[in-house]
Amino acid sequence: MSESPQVTDRLKAAGRDLGFDVIRIARAVSPPGFHPLLEWISRGYDADMEWIRRRQDAYQHPNGVLPGTRSVVVAGMNYHNASFSPSGVPQVSPTGASSTAAAPVPEPRSPASVRVARYAAGPVDYHDVLRRRLKQLAVVIREQLPNERTRGVVDTAPLLERDFARLAGIGWFGKNTMLISREIGSWFFLGALLTTASLSPDDPVEHDYCGSCTRCLDACPTNAFPEPRVLDSNRCISYLTIEHRDKSISDTLRSGMDNWIFGCDICQEVCPWNRFAPAESIPEFRPREELQTLSLADILQLTESDFQKLFAGTPLQRTGRAVIVRNASIAAGNTGGPDLVPVLTALQNDDSELVRESAAWAITRITGRNRSPSDGEAPDPRRP
Repeated sequence: MSESPQVTDRLKAAGRDLGFDVIRIARAVSPPGFHPLLEWISRGYDADMEWIRRRQDAYQHPNGVLPGTRSVVVAGMNYHNASFSPSGVPQVSPTGASSTAAAPVPEPRSPASVRVARYAAGPVDYHDVLRRRLKQLAVVIREQLPNERTRGVVDTAPLLERDFARLAGIGWFGKNTMLISREIGSWFFLGALLTTASLSPDDPVEHDYCGSCTRCLDACPTNAFPEPRVLDSNRCISYLTIEHRDKSISDTLRSGMDNWIFGCDICQEVCPWNRFAPAESIPEFRPREELQTLSLADILQLTESDFQKLFAGTPLQRTGRAVIVRNASIAAGNTGGPDLVPVLTALQNDDSELVRESAAWAITRITGRNRSPSDGEAPDPRRP
């Protein structure tokens, strides 16, 4: 079947009108990252995300998601907002020099504050936003080529979106495994529209623009990168605070989590290319003011009803209250003061074992950190 350059042009124009910052097209092929994915799984770096292993064969070709796929339309949408800078990390230029040109240097946050990854700071779940816009994009194909099929994908299908984004010319893989665009950095969501239509493909990005920079690798507080472009999920703060839901977090990793309660942005915050990130996102991704003012005490005291009211419809809802409060307890142990001990003590009666255990750990950390040398051994709250 011949390619359809006119449909391709209309599709890209429609994508820009829908708010996508970049939209490009790749041929449906077996992605170059498939065999590295199998190696990554074999090394146990997928942790206990068993759905990846269970569906690994489907990643071999887009046909595993939509049979007969000929083209993959890859669209990126910025979620960066210059006003939301939760961790006080200054922006840097592509030459490595410190710079405040891209965004003001944020004030350091209070030790009693919490950190939430930028992508989750808005009032809605990005999956819903991108899916709706991909459906609108699919209309363009169906109107022009009514016999062709489409399927929109946002994260949840067995598709190596980053591979197709590189093949489509959107960016390259950074040493932190993120897809980085020379145009907009790495603060963007990826959506893919698979279609049986044969569209005109873009040229891939062949060059690695990271050069000798290792800022992202050096900044990771839990040493989650055993080598450049390889992530060990077992040690990643994003994995630990979101996907690691049924088990306690290892003591050896807790201190590196600082006060992150959902996700982590450190390896992106230090990336020089993110100086080029747009300063504003679409309204759906603008940060909620209340997330920037939440304290650890606020999170620790959330009831199930409070949790649902605060986080319903946002990415944070999917972990459930117990995981968020567990994460906040660890954050309290890392950064909190004695004023949090009564709140943590109350959590010793929580229904969740995860919460009880992490709260006890936090009390021990806080009391140990604040006792004088003459006080002797800090009491263990787990003892009767």
